[in-house]
Amino acid sequence: MSATPLILTLDQHGSPHRWVDWQHACFYYARNMVAWAIGDHSFVFHGGINRLTGLRSEICANSIIAIRGKALGGRSVLQVPPLTNRELFQRDRHICAYCGDELPGSRLTRDHIHPVSQGGQDVWMNVVAACRGCNQRKSGRTPEQADMELLFAPYVPNKAEYLILCNRHILADQMDFLARQVSSHSRVRLPA
Repeated sequence: MSATPLILTLDQHGSPHRWVDWQHACFYYARNMVAWAIGDHSFVFHGGINRLTGLRSEICANSIIAIRGKALGGRSVLQVPPLTNRELFQRDRHICAYCGDELPGSRLTRDHIHPVSQGGQDVWMNVVAACRGCNQRKSGRTPEQADMELLFAPYVPNKAEYLILCNRHILADQMDFLARQVSSHSRVRLPA
């Protein structure tokens, strides 16, 4: 079952929440917590055989499901997505914010625009992807102090952008749903 893609969960109002594996999706279906489901893809998961009827149980899960009640928690939908290098580099399209070179993640670093040594924080609005050379040249200085210009501004991805950034195997129907909730100014690569 490892080939089964992740299932996109939403709240009852249709706001994206998180990716879950097929086992979590089956749990939601078995507990009657799925308010509604959409998507072009569905997956059938087989359970055991009922001793009395001889029938095998099965759950059909859609690629996008809305969870009812407090299962998702309202606060988590509004939280700022966690900052990781992988998602940061994807947000910045693997481009160094100083020289503009496009590089693999192994050749990029997290640069703090306002350095931590000068009181800067490790948050989305204060970090950009930078190649090792530019990060070393900038050192513990601000871009102005280092006479280096930022080619683009940082931003906090919304929940839909973050879900796109953190899943490498998004189904077309899931991408279509998430893409509609991404700002036209986003740097996240979306299909045309």
